[in-house]
Amino acid sequence: MTSASDAQTDRSVLPITERYTLIGWLRRNLFSDAFNSILTLVALVFLFFVARNLLRWAFATAEWGVIPANFNLIMRGQYPATEAWRLWLVIYLLGAVVGVTWRLISGQFSGVARLLLTIPFFLMLIPFFSMGTRLNLFITAVASAAGYYIEGYLPIQRRGRAAVYFILAYLVIMLLLLRGFGADDGPMPPVSPILWGGLLLSLLLAFFGITLSFPLGVALALGRQSHLPAIRVMSVIYIEFIRGVPLISLLFMGQVMLQLFLPDGFPLVDRVLRALVAITLFSAAYTAENVRGGLQSIPRGQYEAAQALGLSAYQSTINIILPQALRAVIPVLVGQFISLFKDTTLVALVGIFDLLGIARTILANPDWLGTHQEVYAIIAVLFWIFSYSMSYASRRLERRLGVGVR
Repeated sequence: MTSASDAQTDRSVLPITERYTLIGWLRRNLFSDAFNSILTLVALVFLFFVARNLLRWAFATAEWGVIPANFNLIMRGQYPATEAWRLWLVIYLLGAVVGVTWRLISGQFSGVARLLLTIPFFLMLIPFFSMGTRLNLFITAVASAAGYYIEGYLPIQRRGRAAVYFILAYLVIMLLLLRGFGADDGPMPPVSPILWGGLLLSLLLAFFGITLSFPLGVALALGRQSHLPAIRVMSVIYIEFIRGVPLISLLFMGQVMLQLFLPDGFPLVDRVLRALVAITLFSAAYTAENVRGGLQSIPRGQYEAAQALGLSAYQSTINIILPQALRAVIPVLVGQFISLFKDTTLVALVGIFDLLGIARTILANPDWLGTHQEVYAIIAVLFWIFSYSMSYASRRLERRLGVGVR
């Protein structure tokens, strides 16, 4: 028998005029009873005062001129302005990879491509962007939509597509940003990583840190469950040691000690690459523990079924056990990757000018004293955009794979 409280939340018992209307949604979610109604009104009053003060500061007090004046510095750091076109080529490529990856996640044509095409029209309204920047963002959105549609016709086996795309993206990105095609006075001279900075450096550290630490973490998780004592002990020692020290200590150790572990005569490793090694090693240990949790959630019957089919240990792990384990820990892995992206700000403490380091440089300029709130607000918005994008993509993938669905 249905109680009164259940009837208030059960859509089927509501009048048909209130099942799919705004009034019906408000009744079910915000005003279902007296207690929820009071909480809703208190929350609305609180949000009103917060929004009023925030809007007053944003439109009447804030000095937003600091952002367009330092826009290029925030975006690319000290990367040469004459070579900025190479950055846009990289962004076009990443836009296409995002579109392709999104198609792999969604599985079917949907409104995502239309959304990617409409984004630039909203970006055109942002006053901080110059006309050239808006045009480049428009091209990036078109590349994303094109990648989304073209992916369905690429003659690559579906399960291997993502790996192929990321490997190609690696090669092209490093070629464009780092090495170039010629000598110092050629059409594409090499650019030292020490000149990378701002949002460019933060995204590169996160991108390479995530994609490099994931396979290493999976290997460590499998090694920790190996029946070979040497592999199991080495994996356990690595994971427990790395998890027992903070990331900032690994960053300092990487800057000071990494060169000591390399052969004599080995070229000096750039400090940006040293930071990337530290971030990758740190993230791999946490990835290993997350993946191990997924491996432990697999019922013993799955292993026995694989053995009954005559599969080897390698075949059963790759084709049966590991896919199920990774599927079970998607939310945890994405949460860790979001944390990794935000933790890249720690490189500012070792003298690398990432997004936060560039913000501190801007605030040290006498011309922009007193603009801390404006600069850090923009930094927070940039981090939120990319973090939310990863979270949204994760939810789409979870819905497609049925993670958490009963």
